[in-house]
Formats: sequence, structure tokens, C-alpha cells
Amino acid sequence: MSALIAEDEIVHEAGLVWLEDIGGLDYVRQSLDRLPTRKGRPAYHRDGRMVGYALLGPEAKPSRSSGTFRRRVFWLLPHDRDAAPDGLYATGAPAEAVDPRTLSPGSKGRKTERSEGSPPSPRRHVRGVSLPL
Repeated sequence: MSALIAEDEIVHEAGLVWLEDIGGLDYVRQSLDRLPTRKGRPAYHRDGRMVGYALLGPEAKPSRSSGTFRRRVFWLLPHDRDAAPDGLYATGAPAEAVDPRTLSPGSKGRKTERSEGSPPSPRRHVRGVSLPL
């Protein structure tokens, strides 16, 4: 979903709240959820756990039809790499996953070599090119 999140959908973010230390997470999943408020911890209705969420500034307007706000929620499932390092995502990452170190308010983040579960390639070292870890 990260590729599906447009910058204009998150432009009114005022901050990100992390419920866990993201330093030990290679990736987090992100989604845009419809929530009743601009701020505060949202309810979580998925398997797994919520690891963070976005706060919106006062300029964010609710949907005319539902009265809800679109806010990002960051989460992990029980079979993600942090809980199952040799499992399904030992290498690679889900489509909606991004490296949490690349996230900031209003920025959708990106995948990195770390989030993809691979060490930097030797060819990149030979060329002097490095991607963020």
C-alpha cells in the first residue's frame, strides 16, 4: 500500500506516534484508515499489533460523507519478520511495508535493503553506490 499512499493524502500529518522502539524493526506495514478523530490512539482491528499511528493537524478536514479522517496506522502481523525471522518474509517484504526509519509526518516512506531483508549487494559496493540500510 505504500506505493498507493499519495503525498496529498498525508499532507496534514502533524506527527507520528510510535508505540514500540522502531530501531529493531526492519519494516512496518502502513495503511490509511478512516478514523473518527484527528488525534489519539485509534482502535486496532487487525491480527497482529499496531506499532504506531499518525496525528493530524487542525487543517485536516473530515470526509463530508462519513465525518471520518484518513490517518495512517503502522502495524505488523504475527508472521512478519520481527516475530518469524526465518518465515515468509525472511527476505522481501509485503507490498505495504516500508522501513520505519524513512517515515516522517507527510512522507510516505520507502523500502530499503534492510526492509527487504537483504545485505547490500557486492555490485553496489564495487560501484560505490549504497542504499539506506
